[in-house]
Amino acid sequence: MFRGEIKNKSKNIFLSSANPKDLVVIKSIPKGNYKSQLLRFGIFEGQVVEILSKLPGGTLVIRINRQEIALGANLTKKILIEKL
Repeated sequence: MFRGEIKNKSKNIFLSSANPKDLVVIKSIPKGNYKSQLLRFGIFEGQVVEILSKLPGGTLVIRINRQEIALGANLTKKILIEKL
């Protein structure tokens, strides 16, 4: 088998690349103040998140446990996810 033939089904990408209606798993969140703020909203590694909409300017609206949260574009570029 050649290297080009090896395919990894799951790719880690940033949350900013997700599209509406995607289900994703949070793989990594930034350390520091961002992490503590995200934990208050129930956003942590391993959490399954549904992408509801992508607003102009890059803001994402996500759903976690029947709660809708808007995350700014700068933050979504720092959260690593895996699509389900």
